[in-house]
Amino acid sequence: MLLAALARIASGETTAAATSPDGQVRIEVSLRNDGQAQGVPHYRLTYRDQEVVGHSRLGFDLHGGARLGGPCDIEVGESRTIREDYTQITGKRSAVTSRGSEVVVRLRELAAPQRSWELVLRACDDGAAFRYRIPQQAGWAALAIAQERTVFRLSARSRAYALPLNSFNTPYERRYAARSIGELPRDWLLGLPLLVQTPGGVWVAVTEADMNEFAGLYLAPEVGGWLGARLSPLPGEPGLAVRHALPHVSPWRVFLLGDQVGRLVESDMILNLSEPCAIRDTSWIRPGKTTFPWWNGFYEENLPFTPGLNTATAKYYIEFCAASGIPCHSLDGVNNIAWYGGTIVPYAGAEPTSGIDGLDLQEVLRYAQSKGVRIRLWMHWQAAERHMHKAFPLYRTWGIEGVMLDFMDRDDQEMNRFVRQAVKLAAENQLTVTLHGCPKPTGLERTYPNLLTHEAVMNLEFDKWDKAGITPDHELTVPFTRMLAGPLDFHQGSFRAVRQAAFEPRNEAPLVIGTPARTLAGYVVYQNHLSMVADYPSAYRGHAGLPILAAVPTTWDDTRVLDAQVGKLVVIARRTGRDWYVGAMTDGTERELAIPLHFLQDGHFEALVVTDDSAAKDGLSIRSQPVSATDSLRLKLPAAGGALLRIRER
Repeated sequence: MLLAALARIASGETTAAATSPDGQVRIEVSLRNDGQAQGVPHYRLTYRDQEVVGHSRLGFDLHGGARLGGPCDIEVGESRTIREDYTQITGKRSAVTSRGSEVVVRLRELAAPQRSWELVLRACDDGAAFRYRIPQQAGWAALAIAQERTVFRLSARSRAYALPLNSFNTPYERRYAARSIGELPRDWLLGLPLLVQTPGGVWVAVTEADMNEFAGLYLAPEVGGWLGARLSPLPGEPGLAVRHALPHVSPWRVFLLGDQVGRLVESDMILNLSEPCAIRDTSWIRPGKTTFPWWNGFYEENLPFTPGLNTATAKYYIEFCAASGIPCHSLDGVNNIAWYGGTIVPYAGAEPTSGIDGLDLQEVLRYAQSKGVRIRLWMHWQAAERHMHKAFPLYRTWGIEGVMLDFMDRDDQEMNRFVRQAVKLAAENQLTVTLHGCPKPTGLERTYPNLLTHEAVMNLEFDKWDKAGITPDHELTVPFTRMLAGPLDFHQGSFRAVRQAAFEPRNEAPLVIGTPARTLAGYVVYQNHLSMVADYPSAYRGHAGLPILAAVPTTWDDTRVLDAQVGKLVVIARRTGRDWYVGAMTDGTERELAIPLHFLQDGHFEALVVTDDSAAKDGLSIRSQPVSATDSLRLKLPAAGGALLRIRER
């Protein structure tokens, strides 16, 4: 099969291209006139013969004023077919297939100093990507990038689901805005992934993958209606984004593609573009659920002790976990005091190896072990940066399950380096990791599958203080935007659900907008390998939904999107072993659905159907019925409601 070609076309320009195995995706590089000079490298992307990204400039502004990306010579280097199969713990499916074609485009500047650089193009059936590669060469030993000059020339009439951010120092916790690209304000800084539907009906998401010693990518509207790259600057050096010895390589600039938005949700492309697993033995990685009392404000009723950050409360939660089938309990902080002492923000320097007065960490660990419950430890990222080389090996000897690192709020080169180092060190000490107060994932969970989930999304913690709360339409935008980048934490689990008109924020025992069945459905809809059971024990104890919640898996062997309307409706099916789980969620509109069960194998199955019923105990209707692959299961979802199905062979 011819993977790439170097050809002279009618205008005399030179074009190099990679085409997907099914022939539907093509990414090409050519030399064009950029309005100032001839022979300037541009890329172009098509899907099913529709132009998705028009001819768009490539290159970098280098520190000191030079530019990489002016007039060049071009030639095609090596090409290869991608055929790879691997297993993944933290993914949409356990057996992942990567297929595509790749070509290296070599460029040399015509003007002095005639620097050489490369573009690696990859085309797959579910998208395309390119990355910059700069080899070591005489007279150029170190790379210093001021800014990236890549342009993303999507049609100004395309509809974008954009995440406007205040600055590069951000936890990505903002609401999405749906506008045409041509209407995006020029002063917006856009977080990734950016979801777009073209006028021709093609869905495309722009993001990045395989981040290593580079600055995070953002987009900004530019004159002409297109989008330009922006790199997060190094702290204290606003004119410098990347500093590294040569050779060096950028992350992939990724385009997920599909004729339906659900195909983007199913895609494994971010993982496929990332480095293979670096952990030889992964048997110790056991995803699951965890309690997280910070969310409910350490609220509880009728206890013989005062709930808080103390030994008695930790034991109380451990007993609840053991009785309910929740694998983990998390120690975090309260009233801006960390479990290890000192203020949470700003970090006060305390070493995260012993508890504050009243919290006997060793007794908590002993008690948890006696009950078969694993302990997780929250910490400010600066506590990890300062103490992890001592603390992480100690945690391994104590049997700690994992750590949550928080408040990074940036993804410049230095922070991305720290995160990779921390996750690697955690893996060496058999600790899992979750990240809060962080930017979007870029596939590091393939390299280090002990990285279970990221936050990087406005989620149910905002119900503690935000007057509008986390609305149904926001919840139904997230699966098609933030979740495209990888696993996400959403502070899930509350059955204290109310109609939107009755919502009010509160720090203790917060309310959520929606219904109990919607809460359960979220455990299937959101890809999260360490999902929270975030409310207090008596809010669950005796509730009809608790055993169902506890039984929903946190790892999956397959994922299918059955119905998808951004901001309005999502129905996702996920399989573990031979069991299928289906989660359905709607916006503020009541809906009747017919869910096709064609994903089932031949045979006879039993479906546990959990729906909303305001007249029933705990607001849930729970019934069983026989089903087969030829059936469509009819469900009625109330406004802001949901449904959960568990389907097993009979």
